[in-house]
Amino acid sequence: METDKWLQQGMEVVAEYAPRVVLAILIWIVGSIVFSRIVKFARKIMERRRYEVSLREFLGTLLYWALKILLVIVILGTLGIETTSFAAIIASAGLAVGLALQGSLANFAGGVLILIFKPFKVGDFIEAQGLSGTVKEIGIINTVLNTFGNQQAIIPNGKLSNENIVNYSAESTRRENITAGISYDSDIKKAKAILLDIVKSNEKVLKHPEPVVMVAELADSSVNLSLRYWATNADFWDCRWYVLEEMKNRFDAEGIEIPFPHQVEIQKQV
Repeated sequence: METDKWLQQGMEVVAEYAPRVVLAILIWIVGSIVFSRIVKFARKIMERRRYEVSLREFLGTLLYWALKILLVIVILGTLGIETTSFAAIIASAGLAVGLALQGSLANFAGGVLILIFKPFKVGDFIEAQGLSGTVKEIGIINTVLNTFGNQQAIIPNGKLSNENIVNYSAESTRRENITAGISYDSDIKKAKAILLDIVKSNEKVLKHPEPVVMVAELADSSVNLSLRYWATNADFWDCRWYVLEEMKNRFDAEGIEIPFPHQVEIQKQV
C-alpha cells in the first residue's frame, strides 16, 4: 500500500511538471536559435557601420549573455519557480559591481563612445589631456599614444571622451602661421617679399590656397609679420623647419634685422 501511495504521488508530480519541462525544453531550443540569429544580425549591422573589431566582439558577447540570462529567467518562470527574487539578486549584484567599478565603467563607456563616433582612429596624430602623439591602440578602457619622443602614453577613455581633442590628421592638409618679428628700421615690403619667396620656392608648400604675408602687430620692439601657408600633413614639419632656417639666413643676407634683447655690460670705474 505504501508503494502504491508513493507511485501515485510520483505519477501526479510527473503529470504536473512534465508539460512544463517539455515546454521549457522547447523554449530553450527555440530561444537559443532566435537569440543566436539576433546576435548574428547585430554583428552584421556593426560590421556594415564599420565598428572597430574589438567593439564588435565585446558588444556581441555582451548581447549574447544578456539574452541567455533572459532566456534562463523565462524558463525558470515556465517551470513555476519564482523569478522575482532571482531578478532582484541580479539587479543588486549589478548595482554593487557598478559602484565598485565606477571609474572603470566610466572609462568603458568612454571607450564605447570613441569606438562608435570615431573622433580619431589608429594612426592619427592627436592632442588631448596635455599630451600629443600618434594613436597606437584604442582599447575599451584606455587609448595608447606614441608620443613625439617615442614614449608610450596611456590615457583613460573616460576623460578622453569628455574633454577637448585636437585631431591633426582629420584633414589631409594643415595651415601654418609663423610670426616673423623685424625691427622698425627694416623695410617691411622687402621682408614680406623675402618670406613669400621662401615659401613659393619650396615645392612642398601648397600653391593653393596661396601663401600670404601680412603685418600682424606693431609690438613694442618689433613689427610682427604673419606668414601663412598650407602643406600636407606628411610635409608639414619639413616645411616649417625649412622656412624658419631660410628666414634667418635670408634676413641676415638682406640686412633685415630680427630684434632680440641686448645685454649691456656696465664696467665700474675704480
